[in-house]
Amino acid sequence: MTTSNPHFDADRLDARDPTLIASILPFVKLANRRYLSLRTEGFENLERGPVLYVGNHSGGIASPDLCCTLGSLWDVRGAAAPLYALAHDFPMRQFRRFGAIIQRFGALRAAPENAIRALRAGADVLVYPGGDLDAYRHARRRDEVVLGRRSGFVRVAQAAGVPIVPIVAHGAHRSAYIFNEGERIARVLKLKQWARLERFPLALALPWGLALGPWLPYLPLPFPIRLRALPPIPAPADADPDAIRQQVHAAMQAALNDLARRGRNYC
Repeated sequence: MTTSNPHFDADRLDARDPTLIASILPFVKLANRRYLSLRTEGFENLERGPVLYVGNHSGGIASPDLCCTLGSLWDVRGAAAPLYALAHDFPMRQFRRFGAIIQRFGALRAAPENAIRALRAGADVLVYPGGDLDAYRHARRRDEVVLGRRSGFVRVAQAAGVPIVPIVAHGAHRSAYIFNEGERIARVLKLKQWARLERFPLALALPWGLALGPWLPYLPLPFPIRLRALPPIPAPADADPDAIRQQVHAAMQAALNDLARRGRNYC
């Protein structure tokens, strides 16, 4: 059910609260370091924006990768630097009180026009183009980057004239054990038509034991997470978006393969 808040605008750029972000950043860093044993690579070499950050999505709605990535970017850039993260428009539209809360941390309804508007205003934007296909992939595919054939993020970078900076996460997908992606269930429920989702995952997760569906939050298991920021990839306006998507995917998969190999020495 949609909550009543006629004044909520999921597309606002002025709702981000740098003071609030600065106040919680020490706690985010502490949780990332102590609970998730976060290690980062390449963040010290990030060029100044505006840029489009592209991540691989893991861990479902609990999103430990998002917490680690935002915390690392806030730490490097500073809380005052404009940084937005595109959030799925279903919760932004249907759970407006929740949307109003995360909006203060830089959440912006996932729409190409919103990302382009933010980038043209000089902000950085973080997007997870694989969405539910990536976040809810089977546990045996935990070391895969799943973008599908989604090239919208490339067109956003081309329209705004900004480079794409991939940020690759390893370890976050072990925050729960997804044993069924639920593609058939999603089709039966027609999730794509009314919720823009193609997966209804079935997972083993804390504290529920059995976690059903894409919206049930759970406590991420404390597996170590590694983040690697890659060199920027240009997105010329006259280039083929699919070719750039494939280039981004190849770079991210190569980095994830390397992090996975090294990860055997972490645990």
